[in-house]
Amino acid sequence: MGLQNTLKALADPTRREILNLLKKGSMSAGEISEKFSVSFAAVSRHLSVLKDAELIRDKRDGKYIYYELNASVLEEIMLWITDLKGENQND
Repeated sequence: MGLQNTLKALADPTRREILNLLKKGSMSAGEISEKFSVSFAAVSRHLSVLKDAELIRDKRDGKYIYYELNASVLEEIMLWITDLKGENQND
């Protein structure tokens, strides 16, 4: 995992909102784009950043691409933050 890319992807509020949408289930780029007042190209770019950070995965179904949350990367971030806070240490 590229932690820097992941944190950069999470820094944008639109990308965080996309992740919130995807926690309910997979969606096509068009379905995601309908939820925002920005261009389809802008949403596509946000999806690309999230995919590069491995926060989402895509699956092709015919002519559509569906995006879904990749919870394993989020779990790794939570473990890192917990470790950083020292909550799991037995000192």
